[in-house]
Amino acid sequence: MGALVERHQDRIYGLCYRMLGRPEDAADATQDVFVSCMRKLSGFRGDSKFSTWLYRVAVNVCHDTLRKRMRERPAEEEPPEEQGRGGDPASQAAAAADVERGLRQLPEEYRVVLLLHDLQDLPYEEVAQAIGAPLGTVKSRIHRARLALARALGGEPPEGSDPSKFQEAK
Repeated sequence: MGALVERHQDRIYGLCYRMLGRPEDAADATQDVFVSCMRKLSGFRGDSKFSTWLYRVAVNVCHDTLRKRMRERPAEEEPPEEQGRGGDPASQAAAAADVERGLRQLPEEYRVVLLLHDLQDLPYEEVAQAIGAPLGTVKSRIHRARLALARALGGEPPEGSDPSKFQEAK
């Protein structure tokens, strides 16, 4: 189990952090993922890669955490102060913070597929297995997630996209 944790911990934490938006929630969720993995390991049938199954466990744990958060309705977090833009490390950190904020504005079903595909580098098929959705649904959600993220960041939708087919994600 220690080898599995060591091998996958950073990616699982990254996914949890991007889904939940808080380091403490991500750390708790990561721990819950591996505890759940240990309990349910006998249920892994080998129909998919182990990492795909583990991402599915992580997505479920994050969904549970978000549902719990909605019930508790904590106070709104204060947004970080605006920082300058440019090529220096501070500007890059500010841009990364903007992307994190943009990701948190996406509906959960869009955020999950975008994180798994674009940030975790899972192919469409593995994302579909991880979230239990058809391949076409995954592809359309990724497309819509990219449009919504572009809008959240104040940019224009990607070239070749048809914004009239997209419902506003807020």
